[in-house]
Amino acid sequence: MQSSLHQRFLLQIGSGLLSTLFVIMTIVVVGLSISHAEDRVAGHWEGKIHTPIQPLVIKVDLSIKDNNWSGTIDIPTQGAKGLPLSNIHIVETNNKISVKFVIRGVPGNPTFDGHLNDGIISGKFIQGGATFDFQLSRETIVTPKRPQEPKPPFPYKIEEVAFKNGTVNLAGTLTLPKGDGPFPAALLISGSGLQDRDQTLFGHKPFWVIADHLTRAGIAVLRVDDPGIGKSTPHPKPPTTADFATDVEAGVDFLKKDDRINYVGLIGHSEGGAIAAIVASRSNDINFIVLMAAPGVLGAELLRKQNERIFDAVGIAGEHKRTLLMLLDQLFITLASDLADDDLRQQVAEIVRKQFETNGIPTDQQDETQVQAAVEQVLNPWMRYFLAFNPQSALKKVKVPVLALNGELDVQVDVEQNLTAIATALEQGGNPNVTIHQLPKHNHLFQRATTGLVNEYAVIEETISPEVLNLIRDWVLSVTQ
Repeated sequence: MQSSLHQRFLLQIGSGLLSTLFVIMTIVVVGLSISHAEDRVAGHWEGKIHTPIQPLVIKVDLSIKDNNWSGTIDIPTQGAKGLPLSNIHIVETNNKISVKFVIRGVPGNPTFDGHLNDGIISGKFIQGGATFDFQLSRETIVTPKRPQEPKPPFPYKIEEVAFKNGTVNLAGTLTLPKGDGPFPAALLISGSGLQDRDQTLFGHKPFWVIADHLTRAGIAVLRVDDPGIGKSTPHPKPPTTADFATDVEAGVDFLKKDDRINYVGLIGHSEGGAIAAIVASRSNDINFIVLMAAPGVLGAELLRKQNERIFDAVGIAGEHKRTLLMLLDQLFITLASDLADDDLRQQVAEIVRKQFETNGIPTDQQDETQVQAAVEQVLNPWMRYFLAFNPQSALKKVKVPVLALNGELDVQVDVEQNLTAIATALEQGGNPNVTIHQLPKHNHLFQRATTGLVNEYAVIEETISPEVLNLIRDWVLSVTQ
């Protein structure tokens, strides 16, 4: 998974991992002339939100025209660039300038509230009852190198493609080895949260790296923007894992119509692995699947273990940890109940309030808007479907060759819990062609890591370890030639 349920209460991770749409508010000018504020606030700013999981780099551009502020924000680790800002509050009194803006459309009413002092805007970022420090300055933040990111010239063909799944328009990139073929092909499936065709996360582009590595070896690769991001249009209703499976089936149909392709397989990361299993369990057009850190147990079990490991990693222990896990269990039971909508919403809200209180925010200090935003996030169709989804039922029906990989340091999809369950389900289903690899010192993104914690993802220069790239390449060639 790209995020834990606990993290979703704090900052939307998707692609999770940390996907956000930023906003701003109306101008309020008090005291000194706006021209002084204009000179000091307008322009380019770079800095970080210091979340407990990892500092989130942001870049803000502010400008003023006819007394109206406007601007944009970039979030490089999410591949977000030029997101519009609106409704900026700039207040200047007694030579002190406050700067405040809100992230529009994100649960928890995320708010930046700071002051400009000595050329630095610093203050508090507040969301859903959680508070983190943030800081912006005029200095350029040096981003980590990404040495594996493919660079031209490329010894293969690159085609921009488009196809449909009902009313959803899907767009992607097909890389093809040179020659007439036919070639084996792999369709890449991303994990939870909106992700582009490169699966851009924390400044990394793992799907681009995988596509480049495989295509150089003679394997065609299709990678696609998730519905609602890039050039793909959204589903008409909030989608679930089941809806994403139909998107993949549309991609498979697209590949099967291409005379240059003879075998079609699926490579799914995290939730994408569960989707690969669903599609392979009901389609005769799939020739192989690769499961990268895929869930093997009931969604509720996976998320509970994920939260427990993350609590341990960030130092939440003792009674604090026990209470949060108890509330998580209560939440899962409530979401699985057949309560009427109003009763369900009321009970979920009470659990959210208790979580905020456990995290140090008394009930009388909680913002009801933030509580209700968290409730809406928990009640979204994807979450309710995922909690009740058990991938073992699909895995037992998969008869094609399977390669399942998991990193021993993965804190998001626990290796012992999930890889063991995947192997058991495939064995129970009678699949004779299963290869399992438990990779030492690898994290959820299959980087060689030290702790496996999310805060390492961005600082590690490696996007995917060469060992994993070669494992996938050699295995795909072995089952298609």
